[in-house]
Amino acid sequence: MKACTEYLTFTTSKKIEFINITHNVEEIVIKSKIKEGLCLINSMHITSSVFINDEENGLKQDFKDWLEKIAPTDINKYRHNLTGEDNGHAHLKRTIMGREVVVAITAGNLDFGPWEQIFYGEFDGMRPKKLLVKVIGE
Repeated sequence: MKACTEYLTFTTSKKIEFINITHNVEEIVIKSKIKEGLCLINSMHITSSVFINDEENGLKQDFKDWLEKIAPTDINKYRHNLTGEDNGHAHLKRTIMGREVVVAITAGNLDFGPWEQIFYGEFDGMRPKKLLVKVIGE
């Protein structure tokens, strides 16, 4: 079995932002030369997420609106913020949207269903954050 590990770093221009990283991950899979296996994409920060969904602006805004209803950015709402932080909402949003995804690799390509794309979700941005991309297989 072979393995390839790469890291991607993102610094968003907004506190909350969704970035399509499918192409970045595809490049790493091609570089790995692994034809059959799995690709793990993992956010290495507790206020950001990786998830799979459709590349559609209305849907991305729907996610933002929905998350704001569930975990509002109001800094006076969270006990976590009593520690001097202001990102209690970001921790909750990350938990809802998920830490990582795993995508099958078939014939050297990410094996997606229709419309599937990989997204980096940032909930406390405007500073550098890393993602792990690990490709394993043969």
